[in-house]
Amino acid sequence: MQQYRNGDLTFDVDDSGPADGELVVLLHGYPENRGSWHAVTPLLTAAGYRVVAPDQRGYSPGARPLRRRDYRTQLLAGDVAALADAAGAGKVHVVGHDWGGAVAWAFASLHADRCTTVTSLCTPHPKALVASMVRSSQLARSWYMLLFQLPYLPELSLRGSGAKAARRKLIATGLPAEAADRYLAPLVADPAAARAALNWYRALPLSAPLRGSIAVPAMYVYPTGDAFLGRKAADLTARYVSAPYRYEVLDGLSHWLPEEAPEQVASLLLSHFRQQAS
Repeated sequence: MQQYRNGDLTFDVDDSGPADGELVVLLHGYPENRGSWHAVTPLLTAAGYRVVAPDQRGYSPGARPLRRRDYRTQLLAGDVAALADAAGAGKVHVVGHDWGGAVAWAFASLHADRCTTVTSLCTPHPKALVASMVRSSQLARSWYMLLFQLPYLPELSLRGSGAKAARRKLIATGLPAEAADRYLAPLVADPAAARAALNWYRALPLSAPLRGSIAVPAMYVYPTGDAFLGRKAADLTARYVSAPYRYEVLDGLSHWLPEEAPEQVASLLLSHFRQQAS
């Protein structure tokens, strides 16, 4: 499968591993794309899992609606359900990094019957993140989320000298230079792609808050060198999971776990999957 559809949207997707393996869905963050998982995927498929990694809504050229309301979290979770349908899977292991982690939490909440396990890399449960805003330095770390609410100006930050500054910032926070260039290139080349990626942030005030707690086995992986997300929200996430929960802290690693530590990420994922199968 190279593409799948949800309504009138068409998504590009990488599909690897045995067709009869348990399905693992890998969800990228901002400003990444499905290429962020290239080093993780073969480690999972070698263990017998089928792995699908889509370019999510706004990142796939055929799935780029104009309105910010079309990027609400509940719709992004629906894209994952449509992907599971297209792959012929009743239930999936869903794994997300950065914004993909927020979608993974939403999928586990809204589509619990389709979710075998959920794993979030870096991104805490949304309620934990909100709680940490007034109990830690998280609000200061999240300044860019407020900036991205503005019209037009954030798109300009991905052009000319702004694009160079964005590249330097990503590299300074731990993303390899090659990956920064690869992720920024489509956003710099196409203003529609930049707007769509930023609309994820602009849709935040329109997204319905998650209700209840996560009722499927969950793992949260927090790197202590994360420049964007603080430890307080990480520690609070356990409060919002009622199922078996695993909290892993990786000392010294940066926000960009799939690129920086693919072997550690894959090892943790395989352990989590197998623990729930035993």
